[in-house]
Amino acid sequence: MSAVFITGTGTDVGKTFVGIGLIRYLRGLGQSVDALKPIVSGFDPAAPLGSDPALLLEALGEDLKVEALARISPWRFRAPLAPDMAARAEKRTIDFQAVIDFCQEAIAKNEGILLIEGVGGIMVPLDESHTVLDLMVALGLPVILVAGNYLGTLSHVLSAQDVIGRHALDLRAIVVSETEGSPVPLDATLATLANFTKAPLLGLPREVSAHAKEAVFQRLAELIT
Repeated sequence: MSAVFITGTGTDVGKTFVGIGLIRYLRGLGQSVDALKPIVSGFDPAAPLGSDPALLLEALGEDLKVEALARISPWRFRAPLAPDMAARAEKRTIDFQAVIDFCQEAIAKNEGILLIEGVGGIMVPLDESHTVLDLMVALGLPVILVAGNYLGTLSHVLSAQDVIGRHALDLRAIVVSETEGSPVPLDATLATLANFTKAPLLGLPREVSAHAKEAVFQRLAELIT
């Protein structure tokens, strides 16, 4: 059994895209794989199709049902805000220990590879005193850090790498997923980051063959298993 935590430098950088790619690659090999996104904001219960949990379920080959959504994403909030703000807008709170317990129970029961996707960026608040980083530290899992290649990525990636290192977490890989319309070339971003990163650095271009994408996910799978 192995489990890994997928975090990001921010929101909409490609965490779910990376998770989906890994799921499909591993399933293609006949390996047992499951995924969780315990907390999700910006979720419309009246239109769940296309949400991150729905996309993960589709990749897992599961039907989009309320029970399945609850299984992988028990804490779902409507507002597209940081989880603490989204919960507060619904007069709810996130029980941090319950999130830890939920993940640890899934890790203990899992017999294959388990991907746990965070929400937003690495330092996004979950409640009044805990962030995604605190959840990562509590779980102690190997980490995949996902970033885009937007202007500002270099600082965001290196800051996240520094925080991960200072908390003695195992950074298995940094994945830079090409940002649509970015003025910064993906290759240039990767070349600069390579001077400052120690973890394996992988680039995911948008316009690339299926074979090339599979090669990226093959390498990523090797790094986490």
